[in-house]
Amino acid sequence: MANTLAIVILFASLGAVAAQFKSAAPAAAPSYYTSSQPAAAPSYYTSSQPAAAPRDSYGSSAPVQSPDGSAPSYTAPAASPPSPATPPSPPPPSPTPPPSGGPKLRVGFYRRSCPQAEEIVRRAVWNALSQNPGIGAGLIRLHFHDCFVQGCDASVLIDPTAANPQPEKLSPPNFPSLRGFEVIDAAKEAIEKVCPGKVSCADIIAFASRDASQILSRGRINFRMPAGRLDGRVSLSSEALAFLPPPFFNLSQLIVNFRAKNMDVDDLVVLSGAHTIGLSHCSSFTDRLPPNPSDMNPRFATLLQRQCPVSPNFTNDPTVVQDIVTPDRLDTRYYSNLLRHNVLFKSDAALLTSRRTTRKVLENVFIPKRWERKFAKAMVKMAAIEIKTAANGGEIRNMCRVVNN
Repeated sequence: MANTLAIVILFASLGAVAAQFKSAAPAAAPSYYTSSQPAAAPSYYTSSQPAAAPRDSYGSSAPVQSPDGSAPSYTAPAASPPSPATPPSPPPPSPTPPPSGGPKLRVGFYRRSCPQAEEIVRRAVWNALSQNPGIGAGLIRLHFHDCFVQGCDASVLIDPTAANPQPEKLSPPNFPSLRGFEVIDAAKEAIEKVCPGKVSCADIIAFASRDASQILSRGRINFRMPAGRLDGRVSLSSEALAFLPPPFFNLSQLIVNFRAKNMDVDDLVVLSGAHTIGLSHCSSFTDRLPPNPSDMNPRFATLLQRQCPVSPNFTNDPTVVQDIVTPDRLDTRYYSNLLRHNVLFKSDAALLTSRRTTRKVLENVFIPKRWERKFAKAMVKMAAIEIKTAANGGEIRNMCRVVNN
């Protein structure tokens, strides 16, 4: 009863609270925010890590001690792929029909066929993050970029071939910024040694994104991931462009994009919270910096202008953290930043352009535990998009980067 009353009072004062956040000064940027890093190419897509950097120069070099649910402090970085200076808006994707029949995902799917599978993936994720903590954000992003294109079938992992020189991983939203491939490879190789031909690459991606979420949230986002996916055999760069939402989308475009994958407005707002980790290239948001009109907090814009050239290009496109307050934690700070207009992208600011989504943003600010539960639920829901069957080309790949002969 008390919680219900608190929520009623909260929404009754929605306008006043939003105004308070809007006028609040941005938090002081941490010292490493002022050190920029060159990017491989300009981009309109956010990412998880600088493409050219062997380590995350923004993160801690301290090794992870043990996978016990509590993680050390580190920052997840970002990078971006090439993109034209004025990117055309892709046409709205066609809605994906709801699954009919098909494989049934379930928790503990490999309990008998490969009982070590999930522990092997968890160990691979922890080992990777101990060497390069920024990979954590990359694995969460890898899961999203896989599921929104051809469904959760590991099509994003497929390497180019003579027959298919432009797979998803070479599409502008993914190349060269998408990270985490080596973690999936390591997990797959270890699993094949003990359970050959049993565990799909698609399931490995899903498990890895769950483990990365737990680590980056310091154990607060902890959920069970159903399994039973098959790997796909089709991977097209053009489909990544069509289905992955760019950071210049408005709210209507974002809703259509998510609806095409049977994800609703609540999923959109909840999963946008992942922008509290990782970095972005300046080219992804300089269209919101002065003299261009935007609702960005002027003091925040000034901080960004100190780091970003007026016209980012292939050789001069620095990166900045997406969250200047807790850049290394998967938490609800993104929503507080959003209310203060301290966010980078048009697609972020778009969440405040309707009463409905603004209300959801406020919920996430003031009831963080609910957001943590919703984030876990949305990750599982996303992991069930367009599951492949043997009848429509599904298989368990022997190697994640190539389809079976």
